[in-house]
This record gives sequence, structure tokens and C-alpha cells, in this order.
Amino acid sequence: MRALITGANRGIGAAMLTHGTTAGHEMLGTSRTGDAPLLSLDVTDLASITDLAETLGDAPLDQLVCNAGIFADRGQSLDTGYPPQMWAEGFETNVTGVFLTIQALLPHLRRAPAGKIAIISSQMASDTRAPGGSYIYRASKAAVLNLGRNLATDLCPEGIAVGIYHPGWVQTDMGGGSADITVDQSATGLLARFATLSLDTTGCFETWDGQPHAF
Repeated sequence: MRALITGANRGIGAAMLTHGTTAGHEMLGTSRTGDAPLLSLDVTDLASITDLAETLGDAPLDQLVCNAGIFADRGQSLDTGYPPQMWAEGFETNVTGVFLTIQALLPHLRRAPAGKIAIISSQMASDTRAPGGSYIYRASKAAVLNLGRNLATDLCPEGIAVGIYHPGWVQTDMGGGSADITVDQSATGLLARFATLSLDTTGCFETWDGQPHAF
């Protein structure tokens, strides 16, 4: 299997890259800086996305994992926070960047026997969980969940499955040291979910450990 993971320089992305490689798969990872062995990709820059697609050449891609994302509005005040530029940056990375990356790499996924797209969203995308706060992150992850669901509909006739996943509350820079699970637990769980993704389950919204998540 040949897979590409965006945002693979740290955290869950780096762990997925390591575990996939250890399992014997051809794993490609990206980062904004593109320090070797990672490929360069800034999902907010269309030229960077286009360059990545050209770098991959004509080779098929079995799996695309859209993992790159930001959580810039942690701790913002409802009365004085959430400036417009923060909204723009959050959606540019977490939604638009996901769509443009998928769009650019679709030709590679179509060359695979059964291409798969995995989108890392969050339980914070669910409209059944509304504890308040983090409005930009929650809204952007809800938007990318909706994006994934609609892509699943459009790509199913082409044999490409799309899954959307909550990675868990993970002990990373984003999740904090008091989070529930380690990056290795999240990464191994997510890779297992991707392996079982098929046209029968396309459009799913699942947790890292295989539980269906409420929308």
C-alpha cells in the first residue's frame, strides 16, 4: 500500500507515518518545511499543493490521510476574541486546505485499485456535543465533516471510499499532557480504521477505536 499523510512532522501524523512504515507500507509524509524525509506541503498555498501533486508523478496513491490542521482559538474570549483573521486562517487550513489537497491528488487516487481518503476531524465537529467555546475550531471541524460526507457520495461511483475520524483526546501539543490517550494508541487505532474503510462504510464518522460517532 502507498499512503500519504499530511501534517506528518509531529503528533498523530508522525506516529501514523512511523507505524505504517513499520508495518511494511510505503508511507509518504508532508510538512510545511519539507525537511527530509518529508515532502513539502503548505495546505494554505495552492502552488504548494500543485507542486506536491507533480512530485508524485503518475504513480497511484492508495490512501490519502488529511491530518494537517490548526487549533488557534483555544482560550479565546467570547466578548473580545475570535478576530476575523483567526477565522480565515482556521478555515483556510482545516477546510479549504483539505478540499484542495484532495482535489489535486484525486488523479493519483483514481489510479489505485481502490483509493481511500481519510479525513481527521474531531468529536468537536458533532452538533450533539455543544459544551461551548472554541468556536472556530469546532466550526471548521464540523465543516470538514460535512465536506467528507459529501465527497463520499460523489466519489463512491468511482470506487473511492471516504471516512471521517475523531482521533481521540490525544497527548500532543494540541491535546495537552492530561489527555486520555497516547499518540501511539491514536495512530494504531486510526490506521486500523483506515484498513477497514470500504465502499460499504464510506461516509462514516468514527472514533479512533472504531465506535460510530454521533453527527
